[in-house]
Amino acid sequence: MTSDVKLTSFEKEMLDGRHGYPRQWAMEQQLKVAQFFGAEDFVRVTQAHIMCDTESLGEAGILHVEKLAGSREEHRNVVIPAITDPRGIEFNHYRRFGQSEEFATREQRVIDALQTMGVLMTDTCINYQTVAPPVFGEHLAFGDTGSVIYANSVFGARSNFEGGPAALSAALTGCVPRYGYHLEQYRQATHHYRIDVRPRTLSDWGALGAVIGQKVGSYWNTPWISGIDGSPTSDELKHFGAAMASYGSVPLFHIEGVTPEALNSDKLANQIKESPVNITRSDIEQMYAKVDRSVKVDVVVFAAPQVSLFEVQDIVKILNGRLVNGSTELLIATSPEIKTACDRFGLTAQLEQCGATVLSGVCFYQMYARELGQLNDWKTLVSNSAKLVNIIAGYGYEPKLATMQQCIDAAVDGVL
Repeated sequence: MTSDVKLTSFEKEMLDGRHGYPRQWAMEQQLKVAQFFGAEDFVRVTQAHIMCDTESLGEAGILHVEKLAGSREEHRNVVIPAITDPRGIEFNHYRRFGQSEEFATREQRVIDALQTMGVLMTDTCINYQTVAPPVFGEHLAFGDTGSVIYANSVFGARSNFEGGPAALSAALTGCVPRYGYHLEQYRQATHHYRIDVRPRTLSDWGALGAVIGQKVGSYWNTPWISGIDGSPTSDELKHFGAAMASYGSVPLFHIEGVTPEALNSDKLANQIKESPVNITRSDIEQMYAKVDRSVKVDVVVFAAPQVSLFEVQDIVKILNGRLVNGSTELLIATSPEIKTACDRFGLTAQLEQCGATVLSGVCFYQMYARELGQLNDWKTLVSNSAKLVNIIAGYGYEPKLATMQQCIDAAVDGVL
């Protein structure tokens, strides 16, 4: 069964169950992935980022995680630093949103189990901004698509999209199958996109990522982007990559003269046979909400990815003391680390005085979003996140992409 995948002696021991059930389960899971993708062997990873929200897990998944956590300590503990993606319940606010105690109980069960295994509950999808940014060539087991594309592209690290079970398996074994973006051959550019205008706002960057993602349309294709004037900021690249991964399942991009594997344009040009595809301002504008008249807005959301400290500061500046409309909810989701910083700098207090809600350690679409909408009569959702706009329609919302300024004006006026 394992003859087509080379295993070290320790990997064989884990597979045979000599290091406990959790590691045996993890190796069995990873071996199936290795065989499916034709991996020759495994590669050691230094960090795992685990997507483990309770809505995705369901009761069966929760019971499985609890079973792993119930094993002997030396068998259940993770062997590399392991951190978590956003959670599904914000314990400080779920009652106000009408969410049930059952949801909160599920969430606490998973938290208890993961902590028992030594997982650090960072609860963030911007771990590369707030926890531990990877370095060039570092092999990882990252789960969130926005985290993966940022790590691969901006840092030159190495990770595939690792679903919850795969990332948890990597945390227990310290390795992943060596396929896909752990291999140099898959990191070469396959398509060239030339941009004729620099995006102006974060939502512009997300819209551009969405346009390219739709055009690329494959996990195994890697876009090379030229024509960007000057280096984008971390937040701009965050929105750009998260949208591209959402619209096109793309885990890696190259920006000429910016990202570490795109510093040699001649080398990139030699990798691509087709002529470049031009992307214009009108292509970006097509991604924005088109409204013929004022549309009543139920909820304005800044999330997916979680916002940075600089984004929170910008929201405060644009809001400028104005009060959120009584019929509209303004939600801002960030990581626990950024939330603590916002508290310390007085940003949280300023937002709350205006009627906004700052959510810690969650992301909107992972918060049982369909139930949230039904419980609070939310239908029309406005966001500057192209990723969120792409995802949330599947939860029963009518989403609209807008700039940060337009989002905040909509929250104050109650209309877009």
